[in-house]
Amino acid sequence: MRKVRTGEVVRTSMDHTAVVETVWKQRHRIYRKQMRRVTRFYVHDPMDQCRVGDTVRIQETRPISKTKHWRLMDILHRRQVAEVRPIELETDLDAEITGQAEEAEETAVTQAADDEGDSEE
Repeated sequence: MRKVRTGEVVRTSMDHTAVVETVWKQRHRIYRKQMRRVTRFYVHDPMDQCRVGDTVRIQETRPISKTKHWRLMDILHRRQVAEVRPIELETDLDAEITGQAEEAEETAVTQAADDEGDSEE
């Protein structure tokens, strides 16, 4: 019987490999306080189908490399990620900043005109 674990993908930058974190709690022997323990597994993902944030089920297997002893069984839940490129965000931000600058100039001009009108009276 091989060990089966469930965890969250935290890194997929390597080829055919994903890093999966499993979080579990353990009671301290002396202080009896719950401690949060994190274990990282290097998982063989032959088709590179994992994405960061996915919840996956992994199974222990023969050593595939020096650190990789687990394989991907299935993806339980996909994390929803917005498909936005940094360039789009930058252009939206620039437009918003320039729009605010133009509005500020218009407000300053109208206030100055109001002030001049009040001083003439």
